[in-house]
Amino acid sequence: MAFCPKCGAQVEEGTPFCPKCGAALNGGAAAVDQFDHTAEFDAEDVSNNKCYALLPYLLGIVGILVTALISKDSPYVQFHLRQAIKYTVVNSLLGICAVALVWTILVPIAAGIGALIVFVLKIITVFQIFGGKAVEPAIIRNLGFLK
Repeated sequence: MAFCPKCGAQVEEGTPFCPKCGAALNGGAAAVDQFDHTAEFDAEDVSNNKCYALLPYLLGIVGILVTALISKDSPYVQFHLRQAIKYTVVNSLLGICAVALVWTILVPIAAGIGALIVFVLKIITVFQIFGGKAVEPAIIRNLGFLK
């Protein structure tokens, strides 16, 4: 089986158009990004739980706690909850580095730049949720915990 490069739906080899979204497949389906898990989730689950998936990114630790308590039955929300926990861990480590090593000017600057990068990645992830996507964010995807 191959996958549609636009929506991630499974299609048979040699199918010219995706039966789900109608995208042209150029004679066959293209390979799908290994970090894009959108096709693994039910479309109804994604549609019904986008707001819950946004909470951990927008509200930080409070959002993580609320989402963990409210949406235990949604695999889509659980995916985004794990990604938000990764963001929180990275932000915490950057903050600890900045505070603990304030005597050297380079470490707080590097930690601040790192925190800015994480913030931009969070914004990108929020827009992906609006589009119904479930993509592991760059940089954060390399962290081996919470698969």
